Amino acid sequence: MAKRMAVIASFVAVVFAGSWVLAEVRPANPKKGQALYEQHCARCHGSAGDGLGPDARDLIVPPANFLSLRSRSKADWELMVAISRGVLFSPMHGWADRLSEQDMLDVLGYIRTLAPFNPVT
Repeated sequence: MAKRMAVIASFVAVVFAGSWVLAEVRPANPKKGQALYEQHCARCHGSAGDGLGPDARDLIVPPANFLSLRSRSKADWELMVAISRGVLFSPMHGWADRLSEQDMLDVLGYIRTLAPFNPVT
């Protein structure tokens, strides 16, 4: 009986903890993401996401072209790592210290409206 109660208690804890985690992050809001993208990203990545923003010509390492097959074939988590942590040996710095996780998800949601995920097969 004690074992059964422990299993039930564990199940209840997982259900409640899982719902709390889900409540912490809302689905992406591409409209909000667009405003953040225009404010923080478009100068390098371009307003169309093509990597041709006005500051791109001054960078040694070109910004990502989100419209390219290479970028479109990246999973959301790969893009989220680049947004939050930056890209090593490039001018792309991380935004985790300046944007909330939800803000970064919103930017990712907007990028996906410009360049939907297209896995390479």
